[in-house]
Amino acid sequence: MKNIPISAMIGLLFTALYFLMAIFAPLLAPYGMAEIVGDVWEPRTAEHLLGTDNIGRDLLSRMIYGGRTTIFIATAATILSFTTGSILGFFAAVSGGWVDQVMSRLVDLVMSIPTLIFALVVLSVMPVTVPVLIVVMGLLDSTRVYRLARAVAVDIEVMDYVEAARLRGEKTAWIIFREILPNALSPLVAEMGLRFIFMVLFVSTLSFLGLGVQPPEADWGGIVKENKEGIVYGIPAALLPAIAIATLSISVNLVADWVLNRTTSLKGGRG
Repeated sequence: MKNIPISAMIGLLFTALYFLMAIFAPLLAPYGMAEIVGDVWEPRTAEHLLGTDNIGRDLLSRMIYGGRTTIFIATAATILSFTTGSILGFFAAVSGGWVDQVMSRLVDLVMSIPTLIFALVVLSVMPVTVPVLIVVMGLLDSTRVYRLARAVAVDIEVMDYVEAARLRGEKTAWIIFREILPNALSPLVAEMGLRFIFMVLFVSTLSFLGLGVQPPEADWGGIVKENKEGIVYGIPAALLPAIAIATLSISVNLVADWVLNRTTSLKGGRG
């Protein structure tokens, strides 16, 4: 703990709190996710610590369950994105030639379309469920991971230990998972934190636009949408999930920066 900077400790603390809240949401929430317990936009009281929302549901309970949904979708989509993008990026770098060119040009084609617009088009013709959201978000974002993984793997692929593995007759899978992956973890781990933040913002944006998590399920972007009219009357119900999104994003970013500094030297090699 002595070697952990204060910024990283703050990031770890808040990140752990949010994830623990997501895991134990049913135990922490004082009311049900969709349970109506009072009047519209009641102020904070001992019974409702954050007041109520636009139809009288306990806002604290909605925030806790909304955090659970947002974090789960963002985490699952990030794992899918990195699994798909990293493996394809490493494979393209190791294969080279026309395989690399075809895969890279296809990725460039997908990346040329704004991600949000692409997702809105796809979700407008598909049933909007949590699994569909995870798949769409994960696959669209895997193009960014692909570019990073390929760029890192191209530098590693020319190293002597990779050439030695080729001369030993090792297969492509061995080279990818035993030679390239361990030496590419530093930038990938740091990027994973940034992509997780992007996923949180992505799913919140989709929910705010009506093509994300569907009511009565709660997520932070949906809570902002449901209570946005209250801002005109000075009711902060829509600002609380926005603060939660910002706090989680900053916390994860602090942790990602610390991990990158711990695993990468100033010259770019592994520490």
